Amino acid sequence: MALFPGEEWLQLYVDAINASNEYAQAAATWEGDLAFVFEAEPDKGVPEDVHAWLDLWHGKCRQGRIETLEGIANAKFVIRAPYSRWKQVMKKELDPVKGMMQGKLRLKGDLPTIVRYVKAANLLVDLTGSVETEFIDEK
Repeated sequence: MALFPGEEWLQLYVDAINASNEYAQAAATWEGDLAFVFEAEPDKGVPEDVHAWLDLWHGKCRQGRIETLEGIANAKFVIRAPYSRWKQVMKKELDPVKGMMQGKLRLKGDLPTIVRYVKAANLLVDLTGSVETEFIDEK
């Protein structure tokens, strides 16, 4: 079981993305990187922001890694929210696209593009559930 957020969890997530034929089809024409910012919540065991970067290209994830803020500065899309909000998304208590529209998840990038690829975006979220995850605040 991998600890979220962390490098081991991210690598298992990349593997899950690449194993999904459904995601490969839904994102077949997607080109561009995506970064997630899991914002610090020290009271939940996340003392500083964690930046996860994914190189998504035509239905595959060519690479994923924990990055610095500078390392994600030029990402085509950046989605940020507090750690506990991401946990809600991963547990399917919050739809990510609705969360973006409601300002619960903040997007830097072109929202219409995300909406056009809503199936692929939802599959990316669904795939988080395929990773055996231990949340840092539930240790």
